[in-house]
Amino acid sequence: MSMRVDLSIIQDWVATNSRVLDLGCGDGTLMATLRDNKNVGGYGLEIGADEITACIAKQVNVIEQNLDDGLSNFSDNSFDTVIMTQALQAMRFPHLVLDEMLRVGQECIVTFPNFGHWKARWHLALNGRMPVSDLLPYEWYDTPNIHFCTFNDFEVLCREKNIHILNRQVVAEGHLSVLKDLRPNLFGETALYHLSLEPKESSQ
Repeated sequence: MSMRVDLSIIQDWVATNSRVLDLGCGDGTLMATLRDNKNVGGYGLEIGADEITACIAKQVNVIEQNLDDGLSNFSDNSFDTVIMTQALQAMRFPHLVLDEMLRVGQECIVTFPNFGHWKARWHLALNGRMPVSDLLPYEWYDTPNIHFCTFNDFEVLCREKNIHILNRQVVAEGHLSVLKDLRPNLFGETALYHLSLEPKESSQ
C-alpha cells in the first residue's frame, strides 16, 4: 500500500534517529512508519479509544491526552520535531497550540486543509451554503473544524509570531492540480508547513 502524499513529505522532513511527538496521532501509522524507516523514537498523543488501541497494536508509544489541555507535561525542547496533521483547525486556540509545539520541539510540522480552495469558494458563491465535499466532508453543525484557515491566513500568523517557514508543500488532486504551485491559496487542497523559531537551512 502506498503512503499518503502528505505523510511521505513529512517523512522526508524528519531527521533519522530523532525524537518526535505526534499530536493527534490517529492510528499511529505515521509514528510506526518513522520508527521503521528512520529509527525515530517518541510518542503519539491521542484521545480516541479505537485509535489508541490501533497504536498499541502497532507497538507505538501512545499517551491519552486532550490537546486542548496543552502540553504542560512536556519540558522545553524535549523533542526534535513535533507534528500535527489535519488537526490544527480543530483546536480551540490553534495559535496557542502552535506556541506549545515550538516550545516542546525544536521544529514543528503542521498540515491542514485549505478553506480557500476554489471548490469551497465556488460552492459558497453558487449555493450560499457552507460546502460539503470530499475536501470538507461535514455539515456546518457537526464539523470538527472550528477555525477555517487558508494558506494566506496561516502565513500571516507565522509572520506575526516571528515563526520561520523552513519548508512549505502544497498537495492537490484533480486536473487543476498543476496550478497548485502557481496559486496555492486557490488550488491547493492541503498545506504542509515545516516551522521553527530560528532560521535554518531548508531540508529540501
